[in-house]
Amino acid sequence: MNIGISGASGHLGSATVRELKVRLNATANIVGISRTPHKIPAIGVETRAGDFDNPETLTEAFRGLDKLIVIPTSDMTPAARSKQACAAIDKAVAAGVRHITYVSAVGTRFAELPHLWESYFVPEQALMRSAKQWSILRMAFYAESFLDRAKMSLARGVYASTSSAPVSFIARDDVAAAAAGLIATEGHHGAIYNATGPETLDGPARAAVVAEVSGMPFAFVQVPLEQLLGRLKAAGLPAIVLDAFASVEDMWAKGAFDITTGDVARLAGRAPRRLIDVAKEYLA
Repeated sequence: MNIGISGASGHLGSATVRELKVRLNATANIVGISRTPHKIPAIGVETRAGDFDNPETLTEAFRGLDKLIVIPTSDMTPAARSKQACAAIDKAVAAGVRHITYVSAVGTRFAELPHLWESYFVPEQALMRSAKQWSILRMAFYAESFLDRAKMSLARGVYASTSSAPVSFIARDDVAAAAAGLIATEGHHGAIYNATGPETLDGPARAAVVAEVSGMPFAFVQVPLEQLLGRLKAAGLPAIVLDAFASVEDMWAKGAFDITTGDVARLAGRAPRRLIDVAKEYLA
């Protein structure tokens, strides 16, 4: 069996390649696909060049694959990620890939550009319409992304957000383990899984985690979106990043990440880590 992972040189892609290598060993051919294939982990897997922005390269990249994981790029340009993912799905279907898994976000629903939900909703719909067999792995909010944002605010001792709604956080390696477990086994056609952490934390609770691990005063404060974006704009962040921040704040406020499931444990064979456990490593 030939199993492909797109974005295999990125953080999630490379972690998934490693998880698959351990899980499958020599029982399947693992194919890492990236526009920078030389950066794919050198752990004895096949590497192929494939660029979502140049769909013609994907024909050869997807040749002979039985299964494929499509991981979105980090391009935040409006409509770019949905266009890229849809092109990858189209090429995978044309190449005869039997089962395609798309990595999406928890709570995904219809939204207009420049909302980030558009970049997940449109490819999900395309996958369901065209793939012979499909599955979707929706992720909770990356623990590492939250901790990066918290680190930028540590010196001020305040974490600002527009909502105190509870959020589930998931470590990148736990998503990779779930993705590997999904694609390495059968029986997932038509399944939509939610890769979440074991708990949800509201604003004060997530600030308390950072304070405990860092040993520094750190409090949560709720502010209007205009005030939050104004501070970020004053810090020199471009409009494309401000749109992404606004999308995330909207997702949190709508409760999109206020969910916990047992899907990671079922797919990965291990329980996902709590935010505080990830923070102890990530903030060290």
